[in-house]
Amino acid sequence: MTKLLSRFAECIFWMARYVERANSLARVLDVNQSYSYDAKGGRNWESVLRLYSHSELFADRYDAITPENVLAFYLRDPLNPSSVRSCLRMARENARTVRPLISTEMWSQINAFYHEIKPLDPEDTTTQQLSDLAKLVKEGCQTHVGITMETFYRDEAWAFYVMGQQLERADQTTRLLDAKYQQLLPKGAGEGSAFDVAQWYALLRAAAGFQAFRREHPSSTRPEHVAAFLLFNPRFPRSLTSAVATASEALASLRRDFNLGSGREAQRRLRSFQSELADLDIGQVLQDLHGWLDWSQVQLMGVVNAIAQEFFGSPKSAAA
Repeated sequence: MTKLLSRFAECIFWMARYVERANSLARVLDVNQSYSYDAKGGRNWESVLRLYSHSELFADRYDAITPENVLAFYLRDPLNPSSVRSCLRMARENARTVRPLISTEMWSQINAFYHEIKPLDPEDTTTQQLSDLAKLVKEGCQTHVGITMETFYRDEAWAFYVMGQQLERADQTTRLLDAKYQQLLPKGAGEGSAFDVAQWYALLRAAAGFQAFRREHPSSTRPEHVAAFLLFNPRFPRSLTSAVATASEALASLRRDFNLGSGREAQRRLRSFQSELADLDIGQVLQDLHGWLDWSQVQLMGVVNAIAQEFFGSPKSAAA
């Protein structure tokens, strides 16, 4: 078997990450429009900027935090590398580079999807249009994942795709919980009030976990249950535990099934992180949730940088 070129592996890794990032961003924007309110009853668009650590970048580009400006920044701004348009452009460019390795169906879908999003103008990114546009982005990303699952050959390239997807998913879940948890803890409205329940449901919907959580906890919206579900539930595919375990197995497959000598440090870091997750309970984590989530994001960054150094020949991931 011919070994996968490092530049092709990197393109596949980042194609998966960019699609996952666009999907998560569309969910967050849609849920923020529908459910997230500040203390005065207005929609809290500043919280989205804090979630992605983009306050400074946004301030350099826009004069005020308004719904129109935030949506423009995150949906169509070409100078924001994390906007939906930028993510899908980069996903398409990476897919174009590896066209001989991915299925025809994968390329056709991601190419058509990007060209559907590319012409977005101010009239398309208003609060009135957001729900339909977010649905379009989410369904396009989910279609990509479905086609990939059905048609992508299970060789080294597949393992890099899975690693990219799952590490991005783990990062998005920790960021979402970190940004929203303290904001949503009851301050005035009592725990269990209609307002409180709606806000916790909004967090779960942003993580695509509402229905799954209700199956696990039919009558609870306790903050610790929501946090434990998003962090430690192995049966929820977007939880931190599930994403790290899936990424770890993909990396192990590269070394075990395809005899790749690289990846020792990345595998060590992932297994150490898995062990830490397995030994914790939610009570320990909630003693300093922000600090622990910061630590988790550092661990994930360390894994990504180790993958970049060991597989892609760069000291750290340049596409983040």
